[in-house]
Amino acid sequence: MSANEDPKALAELLWGLRKPPSRGPRPAFDVAQIAETAVQVADAEGLEAVSMQRIAAELGFTKMALYRYVNDKAELIAVMIEAAVGAAPRLSGVAGWRAKLEEYARELSAAWRLHPWLPSVTTGDRVMGPRETAWPESALSALADTPLTEPERLDAIMLVSNHIRATHAAATPGTQIWTDGDAAPIMRDLLLLNADRFPLLATTHATPSATTTQEFGLHAILDGFEHAITQRIPKQ
Repeated sequence: MSANEDPKALAELLWGLRKPPSRGPRPAFDVAQIAETAVQVADAEGLEAVSMQRIAAELGFTKMALYRYVNDKAELIAVMIEAAVGAAPRLSGVAGWRAKLEEYARELSAAWRLHPWLPSVTTGDRVMGPRETAWPESALSALADTPLTEPERLDAIMLVSNHIRATHAAATPGTQIWTDGDAAPIMRDLLLLNADRFPLLATTHATPSATTTQEFGLHAILDGFEHAITQRIPKQ
């Protein structure tokens, strides 16, 4: 959390505890409309395109008028996150903790692909809104019946979420030499031409993978959870 952010003010805004202004003209918009407009700008042009001035202009009022709804850009980003994360996964209809965590990971990855700016702004010590808070709550429910302790369950959820975050860029076309994009064919040819210098990468490019980086890593993590859980189940 940056020095300019007020965690108490953010909590009041995100959790509906902030009292609306009692003076001045009747509000023409609400925070939800502002957040949705900002999300649309970020999705189309990137987070760097979002500013108080830009969002005010998109909504047709002045930057000063926007301050009646959000105090600064930090609050604007916070309401954007809350709007963009969407509804938390419903895992009650999925059988087994492993399948539930796999579904959670899929939905988290899908949300971040829909809003590619989300992973970069959902890190660190910060106040989350109720919609975003519902995501780890849902994930924790997957491990409720396992012998893992409560702190271990939280650590497990963090491992899964951080893995999806770490592989988010690799799953985006053009961000790595092994993903599809404009540079990928060029890099592939260069590696093959220079196979004597980069023999392992050249061989890897010549051998198609049955799974993605994200899938392989997730399976490895869940295998580790399964080993820990199995070791704690009393033997008959």
